[in-house]
Amino acid sequence: MELFDALSTLSATQVVLLFGALVIAFGFECVNGFHDTANAVATVIYTKSLKPTPAVIWSGMWNFIGVHVGGIGVAFSIVHLLPVDLLVNIKESRGLAMVLSLLAAAIIWNFATWYKGLPASSSHSLIGSIIGVGMMNAWMEHGSLFKGINWHKASEVGMALMLSPLIGFGLAAGLLLIGKRLIPSKKLYEPPDADAPPPLWIRGILIGTCTGVSFAHGSNDGQKGMGLIMLVLIGIVPATYALNMGTSADDISGLVAAARDLEAELSAPEIVEVMTALKEEHVATTRVEQIMRDPQAINFERGRAVAATIEPYATFDFYKPRSAVDQVLDPYPRADAVLATLDPLPLAQNIAASLEGAKSFHDLEADKRWELRTQLVELGASVRTLVHYFGDRMAEDRRKVLQSLSGKLAEPVEYIPEWVVMGVALCLGLGTMVGWKRIVVTVGEKIGKTHLTYAQGAAAELVAATTIGMADYGGLPVSTTHVLSSGVAGTMWANKSGIQGSTVRDIALAWILTLPVAMTLSASCYWVATLFIPA
Repeated sequence: MELFDALSTLSATQVVLLFGALVIAFGFECVNGFHDTANAVATVIYTKSLKPTPAVIWSGMWNFIGVHVGGIGVAFSIVHLLPVDLLVNIKESRGLAMVLSLLAAAIIWNFATWYKGLPASSSHSLIGSIIGVGMMNAWMEHGSLFKGINWHKASEVGMALMLSPLIGFGLAAGLLLIGKRLIPSKKLYEPPDADAPPPLWIRGILIGTCTGVSFAHGSNDGQKGMGLIMLVLIGIVPATYALNMGTSADDISGLVAAARDLEAELSAPEIVEVMTALKEEHVATTRVEQIMRDPQAINFERGRAVAATIEPYATFDFYKPRSAVDQVLDPYPRADAVLATLDPLPLAQNIAASLEGAKSFHDLEADKRWELRTQLVELGASVRTLVHYFGDRMAEDRRKVLQSLSGKLAEPVEYIPEWVVMGVALCLGLGTMVGWKRIVVTVGEKIGKTHLTYAQGAAAELVAATTIGMADYGGLPVSTTHVLSSGVAGTMWANKSGIQGSTVRDIALAWILTLPVAMTLSASCYWVATLFIPA
């Protein structure tokens, strides 16, 4: 395995740091397993469809399979929340400190909510932790909270996380009501009889829906830690993991062709016009920022006067009305720091030139590999931002071509080694088997006032599996916990069996608090880390 080969190039301190970081990263997946996956087995346990031990083994196995076949779209949706300067400088001590701080914060909050038996979201805690370290780093580096996060990607992820519980509640309630009309089986809508298992056909439905949720959880949640593990590896062993060293000669030739094609697209008059205006706007806004952040004398009138010079260049809706809070946090925002400071055309040219005639990444020196990775990350970020802000001003064909070429050039840096996938799968599966009981009791006994019926369990599980599967297809992280627990609550409401208000309030409170608490924890961890780690 390439990891063991790389160890010979590291000092003893680096080896200790590497294994410590991997323990933390894989530990997060174990916690995720017994914190989130427990939701999947609650319904089959409380409907007597499976006994606890075979239920958690079965769920753990399907989590394992889900991780292996789920792809990497969600993994890099998480990674792209991080600021580009972290992604290109992850081998610096500060970059690694950010990754370890956010993982530590997510683990702390997950343990706390698990101990209380609250079905809080591991996805929320991880994403909140990412936002927290990004904002703290931006504040220390730039004096602005908003420059540390890819807010476009954060808004996509946040919308998915916020809407998924509402979707789970509504769809599960609706499915139960439809089921009562279409399947008038009295047995299906009654609580289980003592310790007797349900009829075989009902048991098959419930085990099937549990399998679907477990698989979907593995394919979605399992990816969230994989991207961060890759950042750890890239930061400590960049020569081995900066690029996918298994890339074939044919694939490298394809990268050269894609870079040349992208170079031609970026040379188009409409793209050149956009980039020229953006650079001019950047010069003006940078001047304003310098004035506003002058520690000797902050002169707002002077700042406003200079801001007026921006007007001729503000042709692309950079200055839409914003809230008072936003204006205080970042008075003069740029459209995007990536596009403001990077010129994607030379990047495409340099990538093509550096790979011309290469048969393998092993042919490149270690420093050249890192340089190539940096250029690929910066180019991808620049093109994505270009399409986001100005895609409506491009021909549809050009927009699609830019997106396709950007995706092609991302392949050498957006990859997951098989041993990382295997490690995450094992940790997620084992975690499911260890600490499942606290969350299972909450979902099975404390959400509704009555015992969970067969139909309620099946409806909640089916909706959860479908919702998570669709989010996985779209490359969006969602919360298994929130979708399933809200689905159970929805079926209780639809069945008019009553909801335990205190439990629902606790779950809702955890839902509301997870993001700000995780942000605060990760920002604090990172701030403390910077006191001991040099810049």
